[in-house]
Amino acid sequence: MSVRELVVLGTASQVPTRHRNHNGYLLRWDGEGFLFDPGEGTQRQMLRAGVAAHDLNRICVTHFHGDHSLGLAGVIQRINLDRVPHEVTAHYPRSGQRFFDRLRYATAYRETVALTEAPVDVDGPLAVTPGYTLEARRLSHPVESFGYRLLEPDGRRMLPDRLAAHGIKGPDVGRLQREGVLGGVSLEDVSEVRRGQRFAFVMDTRLCEGVYALAEGCDMLVIESTFLDEDEELAVEHGHLTAGQAARVARDAGVRHLVLTHFSQRYTDPAEFERQARAAGYDGDLTVAHDLLRVPLPKRR
Repeated sequence: MSVRELVVLGTASQVPTRHRNHNGYLLRWDGEGFLFDPGEGTQRQMLRAGVAAHDLNRICVTHFHGDHSLGLAGVIQRINLDRVPHEVTAHYPRSGQRFFDRLRYATAYRETVALTEAPVDVDGPLAVTPGYTLEARRLSHPVESFGYRLLEPDGRRMLPDRLAAHGIKGPDVGRLQREGVLGGVSLEDVSEVRRGQRFAFVMDTRLCEGVYALAEGCDMLVIESTFLDEDEELAVEHGHLTAGQAARVARDAGVRHLVLTHFSQRYTDPAEFERQARAAGYDGDLTVAHDLLRVPLPKRR
């Protein structure tokens, strides 16, 4: 059975707190696992969340600030220690190659796994598979940063009333799906487009074109909201978003489920992020993330 869910490993910005680990997010997408921004302590959080090194297929780093990347060393070594049998691909800004190299070889260990390096330097597709397209968009932060987005190909939803009207049933339904036409009846005659699911991951950034492009039409948007709205000047200065800004992006982009995360240690009431997001006009499903939370992707439309 296919599983699509977000496993939140850590939600703190810059420094961990008593209740929040550094960043870390695992997206389970059918049989593949995408690890986003493994900050310090990610390997232990994986253990607590029931996530194994074998679950990882791609590692996606938005930028090379420590709270988003210092966990790479431990995660990469764990992949090798556990002898993960499949290829693991790492995506990260090409401008940070020297940081990736240092983290990959931070200490001595035995390499047993084919870790493929796939640095990012332009907007666009990074990988195209039958199950998804992974793409990147440039963000606005003091260091080069990219957000990531998964798009499932559109499919078709069979319409029972139209099938019945054409007398198509049983094995003939599958044959029509495979061949596209049966006895003069086309697939389009008895089905409708079922839009593929979309997921986006947006970390440290000011408002910019890339944020809106990533969020457009997403079923789930995981987005930083480091600051509350009263500290918007600080957010702009340091290259971050507020809860209200993130919510307005989600509202305007038609996001179905908004996940706010990456919170500054200066705030002690997580509920205020939700209040400000609702005040900004977002009325879809809303989650203020906490460590070790599991959030299923919305059902297909």
